[in-house]
Amino acid sequence: GPALRSYPHSAVLDGAGAYRLRWGRRGSALALRLEVRTRGYVGFGLSASGGMASADIVVGGVERGQPYLQDYFTDENRVLKKDPQQDYHLEYAMENSTHTILAFSRELHTCDTNDKSITESTVRVIWAYHHKDMGEAGQNYHGSNRGTKSLRLLNPEREEVSSASLPYFDLTNKDVPVPDKDTTYWCQMFKIPVQHEKHHVTKVEPLIQKGHENLVHHILLYQCSSNLNDSVLDYGHECYHPNMPDSFLTCETVIFAWAIGGEGFTYPPHVGLSIGTAADPLFVLMEVHYDNPSETEGLIDNSGLRLIYTPVLRKYDAGVIEAGLWVSLFHNIPPGMPEFVSEGHCTLECLEEALGAERPAGIQVFAVLLHAHLAGRAIRMRHFHNGEEQKLLAYDDEFDFNFQEFQYLKEERTILPGDNLVTECHYSTVDRIRMTWGGLSTRNEMCLSYLLYYPRINLTRCASIPDIMEQLQFIGVKEIYRPVRTWPFIIKSPKQYKNLSFMDAMNKFKWSRSEGLSYNQLVLKLPVNVRCSKTDNAEWSIQGMTALPPEIERPYKTEPVICSSSSCLSCSLFLTLLCIVYITANTMGNTGPFV
Repeated sequence: GPALRSYPHSAVLDGAGAYRLRWGRRGSALALRLEVRTRGYVGFGLSASGGMASADIVVGGVERGQPYLQDYFTDENRVLKKDPQQDYHLEYAMENSTHTILAFSRELHTCDTNDKSITESTVRVIWAYHHKDMGEAGQNYHGSNRGTKSLRLLNPEREEVSSASLPYFDLTNKDVPVPDKDTTYWCQMFKIPVQHEKHHVTKVEPLIQKGHENLVHHILLYQCSSNLNDSVLDYGHECYHPNMPDSFLTCETVIFAWAIGGEGFTYPPHVGLSIGTAADPLFVLMEVHYDNPSETEGLIDNSGLRLIYTPVLRKYDAGVIEAGLWVSLFHNIPPGMPEFVSEGHCTLECLEEALGAERPAGIQVFAVLLHAHLAGRAIRMRHFHNGEEQKLLAYDDEFDFNFQEFQYLKEERTILPGDNLVTECHYSTVDRIRMTWGGLSTRNEMCLSYLLYYPRINLTRCASIPDIMEQLQFIGVKEIYRPVRTWPFIIKSPKQYKNLSFMDAMNKFKWSRSEGLSYNQLVLKLPVNVRCSKTDNAEWSIQGMTALPPEIERPYKTEPVICSSSSCLSCSLFLTLLCIVYITANTMGNTGPFV
């Protein structure tokens, strides 16, 4: 069969290790190889939801020495149907006493409405296997051996270079009692042990306690003020809690992010995270998000991170910029909306000031983490140069809250003074009856992009806040009590909202889909308050100014995809059909699911 090197990426899809997928890109096609512990049939598919409905499926195996492979699809009622256009091509099949191995390929974009296009977005891969072959088992695809896993087929994590011989240090929680509630953010301060001379961290890996793979939802590492003393290291505390230590408030800059389903992160060979000098992180805060929806009692956790470093310095120091919507109640999403778009602005004004002062030649972005919570459906990081839109910096049109990681850019991108960045987040709140607010819990929302770049400059956050008073005027608020002494503040008039907080007033308003759409159009045009922060809580002078959001086409229109249908290519060379399918992101008024 084809050599294993033609499949540079691999993933085990099931917990038992019985189903391994290997894959690699081959021009405009994807080559796949399945290695499965069964002598019956093997199923593999791509699905929008991770379920069996409306999925693109291929089933194959070896029966009595004869290989078979069929392209199927399911309708919205999960009925399996043979695809009249067969786009999966078998290249190799083998069965031994324990395993079935199938190698096949498929064009990334076929012209077949029953196939899913393969893009750089997250895909929900569905898998199944049966102890009988398809002939014997018939349509019997309901067995316990099936499941789903989110992967990026075209933009997977880098295969890492061996770092076995390099020194490392671990930042791990010590016997943290996980509360018996839905969402807990646990914060623990650490001191970087390497202090006397400059080193570069080249890789960060998660250390998740065995059995806690679903409990530890994400881990963020923040740089804190260097003017703290060692007493801050003594104990951990719930983050964002009224009683948490003040020292935690000095930790603003995210220097590393890992989330469930992700692997470790390896820096490119010419870049490292600097540690050991006065400008580098000394105190760091590790935030671990525990997700405990069944509210299990008595869990004790010791998870954390391993940082691998080297004294052999690389050419550049890495930095991180948090871009997008400032996390606050000023970001809100009405209930019952199949599609609602929020935008966070890393404004021209902020980049002009910070880059102009520190790096007029621009910075190089090499990786991006797109971050939202449970209502998030898609995130796009848009890049404008002197008002002209460039190619998207990063996107995920199938955003999966349970699979967040840094995406490496195929080519580094220069960000210059005169540029601006827009983080565009699409949400669905169809299943919610109350407002969704910007905030820290998973049931609240965020719209952020973390940019990893070099060389490091003094800019940690480049974000925006939409004007709250105009949002409240939309629901009819006339006057609030001033001076503002409580948060959220209280409304004075009209009568139907008197003495209610603005959160209660927003929830009292009768939201319909059409009101939600009008509100969405209003919010995207509101003036924004500029956030432009330095390390150690300092600010660039533009911070707090008001700016207008750029006049851009909304939402982003995706590029046309050129697709080649293998079945028409084989009919006749003269009839080579190149079908151009315009996959356009839906306009705001359309409530259908967007591509």
